Amino acid sequence: MVRYILLGFLVYFAFRFIFELVIPVVKTTRQVKKQFDSVREQQQYQQQQQSAKQATPKTKPSVDKDDYLEFEEI
Repeated sequence: MVRYILLGFLVYFAFRFIFELVIPVVKTTRQVKKQFDSVREQQQYQQQQQSAKQATPKTKPSVDKDDYLEFEEI
């Protein structure tokens, strides 16, 4: 009889341990991982946008030699 009571307590504490500690930790770990992944994706997107802006250099308008006035020192 004592054996069944101890077994019952063992099963009860095992279920409490699993449902109050293990499962919440697993859920929290998954949630944090998703948040880190989303932040990393946002950073990669921003880096792509910045590299795209830098990849297209602004061209200076070409200057004709006829439009150029030579500077003379006095």
